[in-house]
This record gives sequence, C-alpha cells and structure tokens, in this order.
Amino acid sequence: METANTLTVQQRTALLDTLQARFERNERLHPGIAWENVRAKLEADDGKLRSLFAMEKTGGQPDVVAYDHAADAYVFYDCAPESPAGRRNLCYDRAAWEARKRNKPEGNVVDAAAAMGIALLTEAQYRALQELGEFDVKTSSWIETPAEVRALGGALFCDRRFNRVFTFHNGAESYYASGGFRRSLRV
Repeated sequence: METANTLTVQQRTALLDTLQARFERNERLHPGIAWENVRAKLEADDGKLRSLFAMEKTGGQPDVVAYDHAADAYVFYDCAPESPAGRRNLCYDRAAWEARKRNKPEGNVVDAAAAMGIALLTEAQYRALQELGEFDVKTSSWIETPAEVRALGGALFCDRRFNRVFTFHNGAESYYASGGFRRSLRV
C-alpha cells in the first residue's frame, strides 16, 4: 500500500478526471463547493495527489465531503459504499501485528495509513460520513482508537446495521475479510 514518489502525467490526469467525475456525480456530498477550486488545490500539491492516488488504488473512492474555511482546506473521505477491498484483512497497528503468534495478516492499518500520508477516520468523522449516505452496511471499518483503549489491547471499529451507526471494540490483533479502514485527507 505504498505510494510512489511521483505520479506519471497519465496517472495524474486519470486521477483528476476520476475525481472530477465522482465529484460531479455526488454533488449531495459537497453542496456549494466548486470543482475548479478543489482542482486548483490538488494541482498545487503533488504529495496530496499521491495520497489520493493511493486511496483510489486501494478502492476508497475518495470524494470531497467538506470545506474547512478556517484552514482553507478541502476534506476528502473514502466514500466507497463498503470498506475498501484493498484495505481489508489488516490488524490495527504494528504492536498488534507483532503480538500475533500465528496467522499474521499482511499488515496493519496504522502503518498503511502512514505510508499513504493519510489519517484514519475518527469516530466523529465516521459518524459525519454516515450522515451523507449509507456506508459499511456489509463491512466494518477500523477507526482511530484513543490511546487509553489501545493501551489496554483494544481497538475500535464502526459499521452501519439496522439503519444505525455502531461503534464496537475488539482486540487490536484481530482482522477480518469484511473489515477494513477508511481515511481522511485535507487538501
């Protein structure tokens, strides 16, 4: 899940075209935000484009969900209907991965997020995403876990079932085929 140091012209163009098409298709996610302004910010920051490329490559379907006026930043979240397929079967962090004696997953969500230059969604961000639509009705997503929970060996994840959003806990070393993670990026 590493990002390349640079995107080719073709990758950059294809990514911007994909993001624009998704942006225009999902206007309900970002009322009052103009694509031209988002694109200008993206074109000025290759690092953010690489992060969005990694989000897209792993199935996140990133889209703009807000504009932070104070920071002059557009906020992207993974908006795939289900937790991105390219980010499943991962335990929570490196300590959890190292604690597994057998059947280790390929990796962990904290390191994968860091490699992509992107943050895990917090519980508040996850709930805000769910206000925009129905996500994770068949899957679940790890979220940023408070240090006090992690210190006790746990980690948090969320999903949507029965038309409600739930936050659950599990051992940080656990991983599931239906469990992945979502990310946020500020541009």
